[in-house]
Amino acid sequence: MDANAGTRSISEEPALTIDCKDVLLREFAIGDLDAFHALTWQPEIHEFLPGWNVSKEQRKDWLIQYEIPENERFFHAVSQGEDIGELRLRLAIIWKETGEFIGWCCSGIKEELPPPNREIVYAISKDHRGKGYAAQASQGMIRYLFENANVEALNAIALLNNVPSNKVLHKCGFNFQAIIEIENEKYNHYSYTSTRSTSSILR
Repeated sequence: MDANAGTRSISEEPALTIDCKDVLLREFAIGDLDAFHALTWQPEIHEFLPGWNVSKEQRKDWLIQYEIPENERFFHAVSQGEDIGELRLRLAIIWKETGEFIGWCCSGIKEELPPPNREIVYAISKDHRGKGYAAQASQGMIRYLFENANVEALNAIALLNNVPSNKVLHKCGFNFQAIIEIENEKYNHYSYTSTRSTSSILR
């Protein structure tokens, strides 16, 4: 994997790729807009991530003005050995077999959780569920953060009724902490620390 710290035009091809067996994680690109927008409107996704299903114009603005530039700042901090602080990292999940954009895996600060409160969040297309891709992508993200950034602990939350997401977190080695309430919804809260060898994350 290679994190290119140089400032690049948002029209250029993504530089970072993380091999996760059947899928790849890579930086967002402008060309992802249509597929990204379509996935956010799948009922199976916006049921659990309602804030992601915005208009295509809003998604394009976020992608160009915030998401891609913040990825650049994240990689620059990593390349310089600097504290990533509250910077977010947003990566596309790409199915190797076709090169199709099938989901995303991101990491950022979850304000509702006590420090250290960096979390990972992911979503996968309804057409590619039940194949282990979400777990592969999440494991790739965990490994990248622990090996390259100043991250020592990660969190994840899943609604109690989101059975697939809870299964993914268990499969990735997250430890259950408690049931918490955020905006009148109950979630399982999980954590993962870097004391575990990263070589055991991807099998």
